[in-house]
Amino acid sequence: MPVVNRIAEFGNEMAEWRRWLHRNPELGFDLPKTAAYVAERLKEIGVDELHDGIAQTGMVAIINGQGDGPTIGLRADMDALPLDEISGAEWSSETGGKMHACGHDGHTTMLLGAAKYLTETRNFKGRVALIFQPAEEAGGGGEVMVREGIMDRFDIGQVYALHNAPSFETGTVHTNPGPMMASVDEFRVIFTGKGGHAAMHNEAVDPIPAAAAFADGCQTIVSRNREPTKALVVSVTRLMSGGPALNIIPQTSEVGGTVRSFDPELRDMVEARIRKLAAGIAEAYELEAEILYDRSYPATINHAEQAAFAAKVAEEIVGADKVDADVPAVMGSEDFAYMLEERPGAYLFVGQGDTPMCHHPAYDFNDEIAPVGASLLARLVERAQPLN
Repeated sequence: MPVVNRIAEFGNEMAEWRRWLHRNPELGFDLPKTAAYVAERLKEIGVDELHDGIAQTGMVAIINGQGDGPTIGLRADMDALPLDEISGAEWSSETGGKMHACGHDGHTTMLLGAAKYLTETRNFKGRVALIFQPAEEAGGGGEVMVREGIMDRFDIGQVYALHNAPSFETGTVHTNPGPMMASVDEFRVIFTGKGGHAAMHNEAVDPIPAAAAFADGCQTIVSRNREPTKALVVSVTRLMSGGPALNIIPQTSEVGGTVRSFDPELRDMVEARIRKLAAGIAEAYELEAEILYDRSYPATINHAEQAAFAAKVAEEIVGADKVDADVPAVMGSEDFAYMLEERPGAYLFVGQGDTPMCHHPAYDFNDEIAPVGASLLARLVERAQPLN
């Protein structure tokens, strides 16, 4: 692959970094070993400023270019997932119940690789802000970093991020000029009735039929309330009630699920329908309903100008035939969305070949694509803020 020659030269070093991170996964905001390791590498690399303790264990490193100019942000996530690894790799997780099953170890490595090259060459004007973020998988570390003011504090004008993509051809790059990933909301409805003996059901108020009716009713939100041309997912993923004894009518039942869309108006519609549906069923079945609706990450929506720019830069790295500038959006979610709400920028996928999917316990990041991602990040800086 036509990656930057200098970055290709330290590809083995990048693999060592990545595999250390893979052996030492940490979750959420609690990333003390990860943050210390990344900070140590950044100091060795020679960044000009290192600001830590942002969103607990996140950090922003600054590299100064040659002469005055704007600041471009590059972001990588650092957290792992609560899974037991079964990949069989020599560098498998050494911590039970935790593993890098989404490639954040690779994303961090790609940004470190770009940092090493950019500090050596400084072939750009202005500054680059390297954003190392905790808690992408849960907790919204991107939102916290934005809320703590990194965009204004470091005067970031535009921002970019990469994510590995299993099933896409190794080393290909994929983006589009609009929605890339969906918003994510979660709901739980707890129906409370009156428990009793199953043989004397008339003396109880059974919450199970209400839960079944609500779960069935949720399916009509997409089929009957959504405009047919708009993407929407409403999935019931939890239906719980009762215990081991089969002769007891339980006191409560619970239904939960997830909602994915790209449209804020659809989010509003779904929440309103779920609340109304749950309340109406509770009244009809003479139950109480506790309705919990949590709005999480918004949709990740690229800015058209920056997405087109990033695709052109990617063509320099992998060739025009390996770049898809209009990839279909996916219904997963990503808290880089908060950064794109604050500043123009783009989110891109880098294909990592025929590997287990992200969040699978056999997943492992493909070290072959680390120089590709690092080269792309570095070239984004050089092309966005050229010396001439």
